[in-house]
Amino acid sequence: MTDESPSTVFVHPTADVEQGAQVGDGTKVWHLAHVRSSAQVGAGCVIGRNVYVDAGVTVGDLVKIQNNVSVYQGVTLEDEVFVGPCAVFTNDFRPRAQNPDWKITPTVVRRGASIGANATLVCGIEVGEYAMIAAGSVVTRDVAPYQLVAGNPARPKGWVDERGEVVSRDVDNPPQRG
Repeated sequence: MTDESPSTVFVHPTADVEQGAQVGDGTKVWHLAHVRSSAQVGAGCVIGRNVYVDAGVTVGDLVKIQNNVSVYQGVTLEDEVFVGPCAVFTNDFRPRAQNPDWKITPTVVRRGASIGANATLVCGIEVGEYAMIAAGSVVTRDVAPYQLVAGNPARPKGWVDERGEVVSRDVDNPPQRG
């Protein structure tokens, strides 16, 4: 389960947490989830059914990853990120079954950001802190902190606060914080 003992980590009997994976206290790893060796999952996380956390991935504290999400190598999820069911992360701009020059293209999701169900995040982007990505969106470029985006491709639709409440629909002018 973890490299440290004692632990309050819960791993469902059908889940696989490989030797060398680090899983923080209070984290729950549910049915059929798979956490690869060298993955780092923080404290107080929920790893849902059929979630795959690849080798080398970093997941911060208090992250919730809903069912059927694969978090591939090159993806970093900072603290308090929410990933809705069936969201998709990519890590290769030119995917081929055989590519000797394959390179991982990183994606970073900053603290408190939320990714809606069935959203697709194309690699090489940064999702700003507390940003909100609507369900079904296809995100092909960076998302600013507190920005709300939706659609295919995802376009700015406004601004949210730390609770996810829409505070402005003026896509060009973020509200003052303070």
